Amino acid sequence: MQLRPSKKREYFNLPNYLTMGRILLVPVVAWILLKIDPNKSIESNFLLGVIASAVFFIAAMSDLVDGYYARKYHINSVFGKYFDPLADKLMNLSVMIMLISLNRVAAWIVALFLAREFTITALRGVATSEGLVIAADRWGKGKTLLQNIALILLMLHYSFWGIEINFWGYWVLILALLMAIGSGFGYVWKFSQAILKSYHT
Repeated sequence: MQLRPSKKREYFNLPNYLTMGRILLVPVVAWILLKIDPNKSIESNFLLGVIASAVFFIAAMSDLVDGYYARKYHINSVFGKYFDPLADKLMNLSVMIMLISLNRVAAWIVALFLAREFTITALRGVATSEGLVIAADRWGKGKTLLQNIALILLMLHYSFWGIEINFWGYWVLILALLMAIGSGFGYVWKFSQAILKSYHT
């Protein structure tokens, strides 16, 4: 089976390649974090944290690049629409889950993030089936930025130059969680309003 040129361009393009690359980096970061062991030296664990955070940072930057490229060349695909946010969620949630076993993130924080993401994903599926488009707001984008910063700090973990890296990572993550909950409620509100409006038109 051969794809039409338009369909081929929709699936085989730089933004989609970068999205798949981010997904492939998820097990890489998880494996690096798995190698961190309290019985190892601080220097060894810190180096692993630096490597993990570097790979995580590259993945986050690739998200910005594919978004810019897609907007510049007007590449809008169904694949990108679903897999781009999925790649971000897989990376961030996987890192948080790995950090639980290292006692760097509390399980209840991860549970709330998971609940928020699953709820929003389900609502987006319902909205799509109803033919509704609900754009992401600044709260959601702010949440993602703070979450990325927090996870990098938590992967680095150890204090240096008198800065308590883990302390700041924890509180930035809490702020990201509050924004996640706020943006979640905002999305539910916009979804309910869009549903009501669609049934009154």
